[in-house]
Amino acid sequence: MSSAAAPGPPASNPGPETGTGAPPDLRPSGDGPAWKGWTAVCAVALGIFCLITSELLPVGLLTPVGADLGVSDGTAGLMVTVPGLVAGFCAPLVTVGAGRLDRRLVLCVLIGLMGAANLAAALAPTFAVVLAARVLVGVSVGGFWAVAGGLAVRLVPPPHVGRATALVFGGVPTASVLGVPAGTLLGELGGWRTAFAAVGALGLVALTALLLLLPPLPPTGQITFARLPALLRSNPGVRAGVVVTFLVVTGQFAAYTFVRPILQDVSGIDAAYVSTLLLGYGVAGVAGNFLAGAHGAHRTLLTVSACLTVILSLIAVLPGAVAGTALLLAWGLAYGGVSVSLQRWMLICAPASAEAATSLMVAMFNLAIAAGALLGGLAVDGLAAPAAPLFGAALMLLAAGTVWTTSIRRRPGRTDGRGQTGHPA
Repeated sequence: MSSAAAPGPPASNPGPETGTGAPPDLRPSGDGPAWKGWTAVCAVALGIFCLITSELLPVGLLTPVGADLGVSDGTAGLMVTVPGLVAGFCAPLVTVGAGRLDRRLVLCVLIGLMGAANLAAALAPTFAVVLAARVLVGVSVGGFWAVAGGLAVRLVPPPHVGRATALVFGGVPTASVLGVPAGTLLGELGGWRTAFAAVGALGLVALTALLLLLPPLPPTGQITFARLPALLRSNPGVRAGVVVTFLVVTGQFAAYTFVRPILQDVSGIDAAYVSTLLLGYGVAGVAGNFLAGAHGAHRTLLTVSACLTVILSLIAVLPGAVAGTALLLAWGLAYGGVSVSLQRWMLICAPASAEAATSLMVAMFNLAIAAGALLGGLAVDGLAAPAAPLFGAALMLLAAGTVWTTSIRRRPGRTDGRGQTGHPA
């Protein structure tokens, strides 16, 4: 892998579907049938699904966990803040620390750690023990995502990298479709401990899939801590992507962490229907993920941030179950395109430094989850539930402005931006 100090041109002219040109050492060798690459992609997607389900599981369980362990909703929100904060720091730490280790081994260790952490949380006698387990979840999420985010270029041929990346990151909204609602439902039927135990068991299933389906993935180069700030300094597109990641994800989780009290207090929706509505939110999110995969990262993020500004503003003030339901579904559709678009933004801006760029994005993504959950909790505890989505809407507006500013700073006449100018297409 070439130096991260400058992204450099792609090794070949990338096709319109991939939006990125993978350096030769990152491309699949072509050995073996094509379906093996796609089964490996599916195994990585399952791992992402398990990790995001684990990270966001408390969103639907804040009230029962808080009631059982004697803490407020705002304090219970630390179950989202803590792993997000840890994951943000661990993304670059694991990327650098993994060094010369096979990426397959790294992913298997991290997914196994996540499973064990959730089983420990299910048995926790106090909230402090739950938070300790959530620290381990944060290590797993940050490390796994940073390593896995750029693996599509090593698993499938270049013309299919775009689809494979969308499939890997399809695990993010699918976690909202199946993981969080199913966890919420399990919490309602068998208690919140059952939900954590189920996610722990699912982690063991993902570990098995990775062991069986993922090929050996030896490192392609040594990443050092010095290369990460060098990439930020030299690549304006990566810098802009990191800023947009912070604004969009902080705004999202300031509101989404407290979606349950928002739906109950503002929209007047009965608690019994929350898990069903979160399922609808997740279905819309999956659709948004794959719709985003068909469009440019820049255009998608501009549209998403503008739409979420409006949606979060309205859901904070419009009463009624019909309005709340419609806005929640629109919210899921819009936010579903964020993860894959941010990943593509980074791969386009730094095609020769995919792992380093991904680790920076993942670090900021997870730090932003922590910041959003923390700031949203302060808003909810200090003011009221509607303050959280209103704060989120303000950050989405700033994100839209940042994406727009990035677009007008691109060189006139440049429309591809595939790593050559340091800006996304």
